Amino acid sequence: MADVRWVYDVTIFLYAASVLFYFHDFLQSNRKVNRLAFGLLAVVWCLQTVFFVSQMTAKLYFPVLTLFETLFFYSWVLVTLSMVMNYLFRIDLIVFFTNVIGFVVLSLSMFAQETEMIEQTKALTSELLFIHITLALISYAAFSLSLVFSIMYLVQHYMLKRKRWSPLFRRLPSLDKLELFSDRLNMIGLPLLLLGVILGAIWGHLVLSAHFWLDPKVGMSTLVLIGYSIVMYQRITDKWRGSRLAVSNLVAFSLLLLNFLFTDISGFHRWM
Repeated sequence: MADVRWVYDVTIFLYAASVLFYFHDFLQSNRKVNRLAFGLLAVVWCLQTVFFVSQMTAKLYFPVLTLFETLFFYSWVLVTLSMVMNYLFRIDLIVFFTNVIGFVVLSLSMFAQETEMIEQTKALTSELLFIHITLALISYAAFSLSLVFSIMYLVQHYMLKRKRWSPLFRRLPSLDKLELFSDRLNMIGLPLLLLGVILGAIWGHLVLSAHFWLDPKVGMSTLVLIGYSIVMYQRITDKWRGSRLAVSNLVAFSLLLLNFLFTDISGFHRWM
């Protein structure tokens, strides 16, 4: 692992530079700087992919078990989704805001002490567990992007109500588009999370005791599912629209953050 550690270090450095260039473009709307920032981000994605594949090859399992691996994979998913969104919809701001989150997550991975898996842990893991974790992380990334769109919606709604026509306002998509993008990402994230929870429950039933349902992490995951299900139901039935829907999306994401924090007090979800 040491021979590819430099890839991780260079990735951190280039990611920081990309975010700084995006911040410069955010303030002054400079297209040359924007292209430079996106180019660096593309290099960051390539380096992250190389590092991730090298981990998978060296460890002979899909590396999403330790806190370090989880944060790194989550950051990689955010970078990937932001680039895809930018390619499909050409929204520079979503790339900037999403990668601020991605860079923070990747930076936090520097402080996560990566430990080797003990033999007992290896015996308890299976492909089912890897799929469960992977689906959950991808759903988290989709919900994160949905949160960014909701925040952008609330910012634009606030500016419209107060008739503040700043350069930032002109760069934001319409309210309808922001609401639509947020809704579509929730429609991606919710079934993925549901499937991940189902697979996790199957794994828990096969490996753990019958009382694994009482684990706080399981309870919080259920609350997250309920929260986003309520948001989606209210959106489909047109009972919640606009800023109310955006605020409810923020509340649902706060449950997701609590669910992530509950990992360390869980009986079997603890970071290794």
